[in-house]
Amino acid sequence: MRRERGPQFAPEDQFAYPRNQPKAYPVGQYAQVAPLPTRIPGPLASKFSWPRIIVLIGLMGWLYFSIILHLVGQWWQDPNFSHGFFVPAFALFVLWQDRPRLAGFVPAPSIWGLGIIVFALCVLIIGVLGAELFLSRISLLLLIAGLIVYFRGWQFFRAILFPWAFLVLMIPIPAIIFNQITFPLQLLASRVAAGVLPWAGVPVLREGNVINLPAMALEVAEACSGIRSLLSLVTLAIIYGYLMEPRISIRVILALASLPIAIAANSLRIVGTGLLVQYWDPQKAEGFFHGFSGWLIFVVSLAMLFALHRLLLLKTRGKEARA
Repeated sequence: MRRERGPQFAPEDQFAYPRNQPKAYPVGQYAQVAPLPTRIPGPLASKFSWPRIIVLIGLMGWLYFSIILHLVGQWWQDPNFSHGFFVPAFALFVLWQDRPRLAGFVPAPSIWGLGIIVFALCVLIIGVLGAELFLSRISLLLLIAGLIVYFRGWQFFRAILFPWAFLVLMIPIPAIIFNQITFPLQLLASRVAAGVLPWAGVPVLREGNVINLPAMALEVAEACSGIRSLLSLVTLAIIYGYLMEPRISIRVILALASLPIAIAANSLRIVGTGLLVQYWDPQKAEGFFHGFSGWLIFVVSLAMLFALHRLLLLKTRGKEARA
């Protein structure tokens, strides 16, 4: 007896439908196990286009042209903040040096950047209406941070946090804070000089920031407070630490040590001026010597900073050798 066989189907036709119905296929195994994308890329995740960059730079230039022009003029005219020229140049150098690492970051735009941009513009409006240059200049840094977070994301901003934060040093300190710093420095320098000069046989009578010597009276003015060398030395200490030391802990030590080094060097300058007045010629303490001594003491400050770095290196190598 012969058994009748039913219709035979190819493996791919096992899920076939009648001829008048559309043919359906099973879902593939990869489609079943493939994970869904965690983030759908939007228009913000696309790479910057040159027209967009030009438009952004043009808008920022239109908003901050007068503010930047006045800032550069203050760097040029005020010796206390002449170090400002080096700050943006060094920040750009750091970004250029890190460009291979920065190019590897995947854009992850954050809407929080828009909030920072709005806040920066509000600070700009307050600064302009209130004639407060410090707020107007700080708003520029806030706007840069907001644009970076909005278009590139928080991870990218953390990667450039150091050069961005370093830009704060290019903004002059507000006058109300500047005066609160310089006067204590004047008193400290005059107090140190009045304590050291008697050891060299010079009788001293101090009245505030005025040192009365037998030959003449020395006034520790604002220009002699050491604020100029202090700001410049802190800036150079950060640059030096970044270029010469890979360990962050030693970089921080060098930056913090620049403060007492600058104060001690300025006190040494006043002591030298007092000795010159008492034992040589009071007229020599003015004019060329006064300006030259400032540069000389600044070089001494740099030498002290370099010596401190070498001492830290020797101490670190000694610990590694004992270990």
